Amino acid sequence: MRYLLGICLLLVQMISFNTVSGQQMREGFTKNNFYVAMSANTEEAVNRQLALLKTTNITGKTAYEGALLMKKAGIVGGPKKKLDLFKAGRKLLEATLNKDSSNTEFRFLRLMIQEHAPGILGYKDELEKDRLFIKSNFKKLSATVQEAIVNYSKVSKILKPGDL
Repeated sequence: MRYLLGICLLLVQMISFNTVSGQQMREGFTKNNFYVAMSANTEEAVNRQLALLKTTNITGKTAYEGALLMKKAGIVGGPKKKLDLFKAGRKLLEATLNKDSSNTEFRFLRLMIQEHAPGILGYKDELEKDRLFIKSNFKKLSATVQEAIVNYSKVSKILKPGDL
């Protein structure tokens, strides 16, 4: 009897998990969920956003993917895996910024990553430029991105709420 009860509970959990995951996949990629994943420190949240990005055709898809890969590099174990993920993410984000350096949101993504990247990676050169760019273009951003920046500024050492 206990065995059957255990199997039933396991099935209910699996159905619940699949329903939640399936619902998120049907919703598609949203910036709000992206920024929630960026602020979380779980590989699962990052992987879920990466999977959603594969199914969408939004502008700047590679910037979001790059930021997520670099975020994931800070979460996973193993130095080689961390470095490989970081390099792949950096390549995607920087390629997008090279095409559109006036995109404030993508510069914000870079600022977040640069602020937390280990110094040995040499990825901190644009912090002040990005901070100033975000500061001067903040009001032009969507409410969702503004909220993400405000929330980030509360814990950032580089970008302060007073900058906005």
